[in-house]
Amino acid sequence: MVTAVVGANWGDEGKGKITDMLAQEADIVIRFQGGANAGHTIKNEYGKFALHTLPSGVFSKNVTNIIGNGVALSVPKVIAELNEIISKGVPMPDLRISDRAQIVMSYHVLFDSLEEARLAGKSFGSTKSGIAPFYSDKYAKIGIQVSELQDMDALREKVEGILVKKNIMLKYLYNQPELKTDDIMKELEEYKEMLAPYICNTTAFLMDALANGKTALLEGQLGTMKDPDHGIYPMVTSSSTLAGYGAVGAGVPPYEIKRIVAVTKAYSSAVGAGEFVSEIFGDEADELRNRGGDGGEFGATTGRPRRVGWYDAVASRYGCRLQGATEAVVTVLDVLGYLDEIPVCTGYEIDGKVTKDFPATVDLQKAKPVWTVLPGWKCDITGIRKYEELPENCRKYIEFIEAELGIPVKMVSNGPSREDIIFR
Repeated sequence: MVTAVVGANWGDEGKGKITDMLAQEADIVIRFQGGANAGHTIKNEYGKFALHTLPSGVFSKNVTNIIGNGVALSVPKVIAELNEIISKGVPMPDLRISDRAQIVMSYHVLFDSLEEARLAGKSFGSTKSGIAPFYSDKYAKIGIQVSELQDMDALREKVEGILVKKNIMLKYLYNQPELKTDDIMKELEEYKEMLAPYICNTTAFLMDALANGKTALLEGQLGTMKDPDHGIYPMVTSSSTLAGYGAVGAGVPPYEIKRIVAVTKAYSSAVGAGEFVSEIFGDEADELRNRGGDGGEFGATTGRPRRVGWYDAVASRYGCRLQGATEAVVTVLDVLGYLDEIPVCTGYEIDGKVTKDFPATVDLQKAKPVWTVLPGWKCDITGIRKYEELPENCRKYIEFIEAELGIPVKMVSNGPSREDIIFR
């Protein structure tokens, strides 16, 4: 059986803690999409970590950790991440990297930075990790698959062809020096050596494991609103953030995904540009941002201050539906304990009409939030382990969200540690 843990919103929902916890019950944990452009913050007995590419199962013994074919593989970053966790006392994990995964090259990072600079005020708010150029090359069929490292002569010929296109852009669009084949081949030789211990036909491995009754956890990056088809296009990422893509990005049959856990925050937050209807500003936003998460609302990868807002039930319901969520998790509930009243966005007003359906970006740009205000509980709920022991207004808040989502909220996170979780 396969469980997927995915984000219902803009990413940054607190998936790291949930995947870390569920990973302890799984035999296999798989990253199935995205690259090192977003991170999961995990706090456990070894310390506090920001994982960007490694699956969250690396902290659990007896777990096989897979970087799937759908991932944008930055080789130096994943090896540096592995070395970092080992240096902090984490036992060497069982890590396998799909031979069908493709490699983020140094020129992808270069083009990402150059294009963001060229667009200036109209940029996409990229983390400049090379993700969009990487996926562009993948679908233009000029990406480099890990398996191609087996034949460096054939790869050299391919690189020469790739650089014809890249150098025309560098010279005439960006006014930059051209790339040399020898430099790119040297980079690939280094990657080949780094990857050698981990390369695996992960599809065959997973098929056998599932046939033998093993359990797997699919770990998604970002959230529904960042999906290139169903999100706030064009301010989205370049790979699908939906659980449905997990079957493709990991190489498992869709019918194996039986449980889909959508993670949503007790308020809203987002890194980067794009439509965000329930966003708040000024002192109100600063206070929520500074109280939020574990150490405040700042990106795990970029350190950028996250944009914050009140809970958006319209976006979250849509996000859960697109994910096919069988259950929801509400995280960082403890953060809201300072408020007398808590607004929830329960509708969008567009051209004078109120809707509860999440629209495409062209209408989203015109949307104004319709608020329902709920009473706060005005106390610290950290440390509570039983749902019945939460203050009444706190329970009412969760039950209100549950009714809006239309699926059960099975877990509530009320603190940064692995243990700070309430099961319903």
